[in-house]
Amino acid sequence: MEKLHDYLIVRPDSAPLKNNVRLFGNTRITVILPQVIRIENCNTENGFTDKPTQSIWYRNHGTVNYYYKEEDGCIYIKTDVAQFCIKKSNGKPVYAKIGNMISKCDNSKNLKGTARTLDQTFGPIPLKDGVVSRDGAAIIDDSASLLIGDSGMPEARPATESDIYVFAFGTDYIGAVKALYKLSGDVPLVPRFVLGNWWSRYRAYTQDEYQNLMLEFKKREIPLTVATVDMDWHWVDLKAKFGQKYSGKGIYQFLGSGWTGYSWNTDLFPDYKGFLNFLHDMDLKIPLNLHPADGIRPFEDMYENTAKAMGIDPQSQKAVEFDVTDPKFINTYFDEVHHPYEDEGVDFWWIDWQQGKKSKLKGLDPLWALNHFHYLDRQRSGKRPLILSRYAGIGSHRYPLGFSGDTAMNWKVLNFQPYFTSTAANCGYTWWSHDIGGHHMGSHNDEMYVRWLQLGVFSPIVRLHSTSNDLFGKEPWNYAWDAEILATDCLKLRHKLIPYIYSMNYRSHFDGRALCEPLYYNNPEIDEAYKCKNGFMFGSELLVCPVTAPLNKQTKTAETKVWLPRGRWTNIFNGKIYNGGKTVSVHSELSEMPAFAREGAIIPMSEDSGNSCKNPQKLRLKIYRGNNKFSLYEDDGESNDFKNGDFSQTIIEVGENGDSISLSVSGASLKKYMPKKRNYIFEFADIVSAENIKVSADGQEIEFAVIDDDKIIIETGDLSVNAQISVKLTKVKVLSNKPYFDRVLEIMTRYNAANAKKSATYNGIKGKKTREGMAAAAHRVKNPDLRSSLLEALEDMQ
Repeated sequence: MEKLHDYLIVRPDSAPLKNNVRLFGNTRITVILPQVIRIENCNTENGFTDKPTQSIWYRNHGTVNYYYKEEDGCIYIKTDVAQFCIKKSNGKPVYAKIGNMISKCDNSKNLKGTARTLDQTFGPIPLKDGVVSRDGAAIIDDSASLLIGDSGMPEARPATESDIYVFAFGTDYIGAVKALYKLSGDVPLVPRFVLGNWWSRYRAYTQDEYQNLMLEFKKREIPLTVATVDMDWHWVDLKAKFGQKYSGKGIYQFLGSGWTGYSWNTDLFPDYKGFLNFLHDMDLKIPLNLHPADGIRPFEDMYENTAKAMGIDPQSQKAVEFDVTDPKFINTYFDEVHHPYEDEGVDFWWIDWQQGKKSKLKGLDPLWALNHFHYLDRQRSGKRPLILSRYAGIGSHRYPLGFSGDTAMNWKVLNFQPYFTSTAANCGYTWWSHDIGGHHMGSHNDEMYVRWLQLGVFSPIVRLHSTSNDLFGKEPWNYAWDAEILATDCLKLRHKLIPYIYSMNYRSHFDGRALCEPLYYNNPEIDEAYKCKNGFMFGSELLVCPVTAPLNKQTKTAETKVWLPRGRWTNIFNGKIYNGGKTVSVHSELSEMPAFAREGAIIPMSEDSGNSCKNPQKLRLKIYRGNNKFSLYEDDGESNDFKNGDFSQTIIEVGENGDSISLSVSGASLKKYMPKKRNYIFEFADIVSAENIKVSADGQEIEFAVIDDDKIIIETGDLSVNAQISVKLTKVKVLSNKPYFDRVLEIMTRYNAANAKKSATYNGIKGKKTREGMAAAAHRVKNPDLRSSLLEALEDMQ
């Protein structure tokens, strides 16, 4: 049998230390970490395996101090921090104990992970289990996982066995996820360009149409970084084009056989190489869509070479069968079908596998194999590998990015996606990409479109997508003027946030922290953190709880209940300040949402124009008073040179001392991928004024411009990118919320109702002399949405 290409073979050192392994009859236990054990149960000793599986690659993490005993038919394992009890006869965990927490190890309190896809969904769906649980221990059952042989190919286990991992981390949820990465592999550092805005649509564009669309985005100054071409890049109507009938497989048999294809449709793209060059010249990266099920058939441009490579006589007109269990086919699939297109400019592939979980090897899901081998194959480029595909189980974080599938355009789907995205962190899956705005069915709704884009801004990936219906386009200008403006603002904001998100990308890779994390990660003892399911941390500095319900027709706001941890939190859209440690009702107009900067937050943002997502020459630092340190991570954005230490980290530190605010910037490294000069904009977002401002670079005081009258925004002009900068503000006046009366007046003025009724309600509140009296009057307001808005305004937020 032909061998896989070397770069398609992984050989992780998966064997544990012998001293960490104990055999008890038919049960074998491996103590991998002080809080992670592996339990195998098999009728034959030859059935135990130390080979890597599809999910678990690394079991040797050094010596673990533990002791064990057998008693009353059970095996007891005790480490320095955890205790485990296992039934000897069947290898089933009885309990795990960590601290004062005892878990039955049945995943009944599991906080869940993620799902394969959201295809054809209309709201919430069940999720698979993750590695964190409210009772202190979670179970990962790896029994169905195939092994990865020395050849690099998946292979069956030597015998049927139960193969279970127990993660006993108590409330250290972050530690549990980091342990999963130790066993399964790190989250890769994704290329910088994926963090911008993506255009994608299932539509048979012509070359001119697509190019003109990209020019229209440019004309409207809406930045994009990725331009996806869906399946119509290749031939689809095979009977019409080639005069013969092909039948598709599986669920696509009734849809026609054109879903699989590898030859450019030159009727639509007469100069596809010029098309790729055009997009690259616009600073866009290009993925193409794949449905590989039907293999390579005689009409394909590369059929002759592919057939010969597979030992098939091209004159026979016999199709080259798609077979992910055959290394010869896998090599040929990449060499003859994909590599030539990659050499011509295709940057990565969108693997749109929907044809089921069966292959010629029992238990091998073609989706997993495609993800695994496509990702490994992209290593040949010398750049960071990248795919877009569906989730295929524990360990899928090794193959970013995730494509969540085709959902309906409705509020229920939108309402599920924040929870779905952040909860995926519980199984280590950090890079979900959704069809922003929904894919099909449902209804066209301007407000929902804007809210979905707001979620997109604070999602791992922002990919506008929809089906081929002429009426379903997600271009902002397809919506009413207010929705168009707000959608455009969202896309611009996301592009500006790339420096911040890229630094969090570094944190994910090196520190095992997801960009979107549930609120209970840092607050595991507080019930409200679990109840706020749609709230999540977006990196280290921001807490977000997207609006997922329509505006009230009278208040013109949407209510969102958000739990805020202790500390001061400032809404980045409207400047409202909240004291945390409680659940608050936030009422958001369509132009804003609950997105809060924590005390001392530092948010680096690009002010450069265009589609480019390079390290910015003009860098805005949005700063909220407090005490904090932030590391801005920058590298070349695509290569693996960072593994050899070729990157830059700028340390930014803010300090608050009485009525003085200080800021220091260490300066970036002088690298070929860094601008030689950098223009800094320091936006002190919650400082209204200061009696004295001093800015220094490399110890010398410099001139600067204050470019806002309402708050302190300082622009330095061009400085050397490695300059050491300090800013000192003294006798500052801090931002504060509007007085209670002004807040009530604003709400009542905007309230849509009969004027007599409005006035009566307003006068009933206005006449009270204290905040408590006004709140008591507001409690008697009959309209629930108005009542809630007034009570938020009258709460002692600050």
